[in-house]
Amino acid sequence: MKNQQNQEGREDHVDEEPVAKASVHRLPLTQQVAAAVRDMIIQDELRPGERVRERELTERLNVSRTPLREALKLLAAEGLLRLPPNRGAVVADPAPEQVRDRLELLGVLEGLAGEWAARRASDEEIAEIRALHFEMLAAFSRKDRLAYFKLNQAIHATIVKASRSRDYIELHARVNAQVYRIRYRSNLQNQKWPTAVAEHENILKALEARDAKRLGNILRHHLGSTWTKVNADGLRSPID
Repeated sequence: MKNQQNQEGREDHVDEEPVAKASVHRLPLTQQVAAAVRDMIIQDELRPGERVRERELTERLNVSRTPLREALKLLAAEGLLRLPPNRGAVVADPAPEQVRDRLELLGVLEGLAGEWAARRASDEEIAEIRALHFEMLAAFSRKDRLAYFKLNQAIHATIVKASRSRDYIELHARVNAQVYRIRYRSNLQNQKWPTAVAEHENILKALEARDAKRLGNILRHHLGSTWTKVNADGLRSPID
């Protein structure tokens, strides 16, 4: 990855490891930093309610404070951070009822978007989703949870995109960002992982068959099971 220069003429870059994990090496520096910090949040390296220590992050990511602060603003807009006055960024810590409501709303959004996608998706879009599905299965076989999760999210986002509804695409992105960490945590439960993979097999089959009703129902249930898993585990307890 090529280094980028800041306003003072010093080259800034993000360490190769977090960038490689996030698969964002083509993005602008601010978005690369946001992706790296986002990964830290969803993996509980930065925990709910914890203040973000900018100096530590600038050293870890080898960037100046300017791109880091811009990245923190992006994550605050997504709902992963809060920016209280004169305190610096704090990792968001939503109440369980907020998480439940957001997941329920997301299930409704994905369900209806799935129905529309079954009718409106092009053959090329379905082929792309199929390819993402097989990449996700490869990550599952490697037990690479972070890669699996990101491919999983890409599948859901691509289905919503295929609905052809700009309003739904934008609303889905906003609500999904608010439960991004929670959806990742649901993937950490070993006993539930094969079930989630089987559900994705059914999602793909329903989409390929262009069975709008079935696809919508599967997606609604899929998000409901996410709430069941994270609620049973306890939202604020760490996962080893």
